[in-house]
Amino acid sequence: MAAFSTSSSRPYHIVIFGASGFTGQFVVEEVARTASEGPKGNLKWAVAGRNRTKLEKVVEQAAGALSKPELKSEVDILIADVGDPDSLAAMCKQAVIVLSCVGPYRFFGEPVVKSCVENGTHCIDISGEPQFLESMQLNYHDQAAEKGVYIVGSCGFDSIPADIGVIYTRDQFKGTLTSIESFLTASAGPEGGCIHDGTWQSAIYGLADSDKLRSLRKKFGHKPLPVVGTKIKRRGTLFYSNELQQYAIPFMGSDPSVVKRTQRYLNEELNESPVQYGAYVGVGGISNIFKLVFAGLMFFFLVKFSFGRNLLMKFPEFFSFGFFSKEGPTRKQMEGASFRFIFLGEGYTEGSDPSEGKPNGKIRTLVKGPEAGYVATPIAMVQAALTMLNESDSLPKTGGVYTPGATFAKTTIVDRLNKHGIHLVKHLFICLLEHRDSCCHLKLPYGVAVFHL
Repeated sequence: MAAFSTSSSRPYHIVIFGASGFTGQFVVEEVARTASEGPKGNLKWAVAGRNRTKLEKVVEQAAGALSKPELKSEVDILIADVGDPDSLAAMCKQAVIVLSCVGPYRFFGEPVVKSCVENGTHCIDISGEPQFLESMQLNYHDQAAEKGVYIVGSCGFDSIPADIGVIYTRDQFKGTLTSIESFLTASAGPEGGCIHDGTWQSAIYGLADSDKLRSLRKKFGHKPLPVVGTKIKRRGTLFYSNELQQYAIPFMGSDPSVVKRTQRYLNEELNESPVQYGAYVGVGGISNIFKLVFAGLMFFFLVKFSFGRNLLMKFPEFFSFGFFSKEGPTRKQMEGASFRFIFLGEGYTEGSDPSEGKPNGKIRTLVKGPEAGYVATPIAMVQAALTMLNESDSLPKTGGVYTPGATFAKTTIVDRLNKHGIHLVKHLFICLLEHRDSCCHLKLPYGVAVFHL
């Protein structure tokens, strides 16, 4: 297995690559904020990227934001470029873990993964791009396993809240949990909010290449996961959610594919019962639906053509009704924003046979936290890295390309997140099906656990 400790030739526990990017700058601040949680209370880290001046500015910005002027002299700067394999190799050889913050990952992510595998360096990214994530698994899993290297994708808002949330819900259920639906809402504060257009670009290319994703998945040759209990019923394209008290649509992000990959690993490698998963997101009221339909039709039409994709990328604010912007949110906007996941699980209580009858138990969990893209994402990414450094014995037995759930299912990552403003409350009463009316159709906490991020 590749080392999880530093040495004279590998002096850094963590190197943040792409530190001067929009998301990278906040990852730098989070690493600086939590450095005391490193191995033996000391985290050795550095920043890396193409432009020394920009990297110096990011470190200086973190020093000011955290009132830690010593960062300017203590944090080393490494120069590396995805277009220069030798510079990547030199960077990777000095790191135990590389935090890859270079997106869109379909263009810039693979050279980092390749160099990490070749140089015995673990890698964590925050990609929400299923094509990239799954192609890395297809192309590098065996090599990573041979080297004892852990490549863990989607360790930001995509998809730690969903993936770890599903595992957490399953672990709280007293019996065999067979299905979970999640309902996501995001709220802006008085200053409003938006998302940096790097995510917009990833969505554009992801939808344009959807046919390639389907052909990629065929190369795995996976058999369908076994369905335990009643098969989950998929909701419509647009529906009114009683759970959210607003209209909702299927979640178009990476969460469903990441959760499914985790469930496949748990079933095939650990012989655990797989959980079916459906993901949805609230879109608000009627006025928002009109905006969604208009923006959606324009997006789906333009993304098919190169000139259309260029228009979408040139004018993200116009085509997204201001939801995405080239500047990204301000710090005030981030301070006022939040997200909330409701997980509704169904299964068979202890002593019940999943092969007979309908599920007789339900559970509800809640995952909620700060602004998703640039506050929660750095927290999740950095805690994933610290978990790997401090709990390497609890990771999968061999290296490979893994999801967050597969990597951290047996660790204390929830407890680690708890130390960063996550509050966990459990009500172990589980509503049996015959008492469903008394639970007001899931609106009361009939088995509630709250997991704040």
